[in-house]
Amino acid sequence: MTDPMKTLDDSGRPAPTPVSRNIYAIAGISVTVFGLEELRPETKNVACLWLLHPRLATQERMSGIAASAIGDWNSKPQSSTKGLIAVSFDQRNHGARLVDPLANEAWRQGNPRHAQDMFSVFQGTARDTSLLMDYLESYVFPKNEHHISENLVLGVSLGGHAAWSCLLHDPRMTSGVIIIGCPDYLNLMMDRARLSKLPSWTKSTPPGSEILGSEALPTSFVDIVKKYDPASLMLGPMDPGSCGLPREGPLPEPTDKEQQSLRPLLTRCLAGKRILNISGGVDKLVPYHRGEVFLEWFKKAIAANGWFGDGGVTFEDIIDQSAGHEVTANMVDEAIRFIGETLASSDESKERRGSMRESKI
Repeated sequence: MTDPMKTLDDSGRPAPTPVSRNIYAIAGISVTVFGLEELRPETKNVACLWLLHPRLATQERMSGIAASAIGDWNSKPQSSTKGLIAVSFDQRNHGARLVDPLANEAWRQGNPRHAQDMFSVFQGTARDTSLLMDYLESYVFPKNEHHISENLVLGVSLGGHAAWSCLLHDPRMTSGVIIIGCPDYLNLMMDRARLSKLPSWTKSTPPGSEILGSEALPTSFVDIVKKYDPASLMLGPMDPGSCGLPREGPLPEPTDKEQQSLRPLLTRCLAGKRILNISGGVDKLVPYHRGEVFLEWFKKAIAANGWFGDGGVTFEDIIDQSAGHEVTANMVDEAIRFIGETLASSDESKERRGSMRESKI
């Protein structure tokens, strides 16, 4: 896989003004904290932006986005009452935490456990994020100089998958930006198995009919995905016959009974949260259409007039039409804009109705 952030390097977008960085060893993980020295002494509350890097990259790859987000926020008048720092760390089996290089590769590169390896790595990264959230303030503000009052996450590719998990499974994570990630892991992996011409796909009749439960996607692994992945988790209470894999067509709205099962789940995982999903229109590695069926169902549910419209979820779905599996300058501009708007609006009433915005850039 080529570096998805190289496009940003080559875009001609002006490099952001560097911000301070401090390195801490927290829970055995090397953590870089950006923007501490730029905080105003009188500013008590501080927001923390967690930055999760792509597959085959390291935490250093997120330093430019850290500088852009912090520089943009510090230029706004609201920064006098709320500061912003950013945090990066190496995902599991990456950078200083590398254990097995093959485990970061795909089926086509000779890794027979690609599905399990990738999912377990980014789920582990989401759990690492929660672990670090427990302790970060005691390391960076040991004299109670400031208080971390809210947490946001931004992830790219593998980090985007992890960002979805952070949003779903940690109530402290109230906002997130997913760039070229996917909310439907099993749908993505089934399509990748097809494209990779795995024997477990090609030797069944019809092709792919026995991929679930095969060595490529063992039953025990599929059961784990259904506990944590956005699409598999939220669609679980619905009739499997109407939400089966691969997901190719529109999903039905949940019945009243299904809504009764889903409402506590969505309330616990997403109520009041703000999410920006950014995709590449011609992305072949993580195609938008692999998550599109679920996203269309989700957007109808959380819209102001949807059955979960009272959940107060804000969701933006933006497609950079000419982008592949890459981070473009337009994507970063949208992310920085969303982060600033989120920080400025996070003190508003939580009683708002849900909202949904779609855009192509």
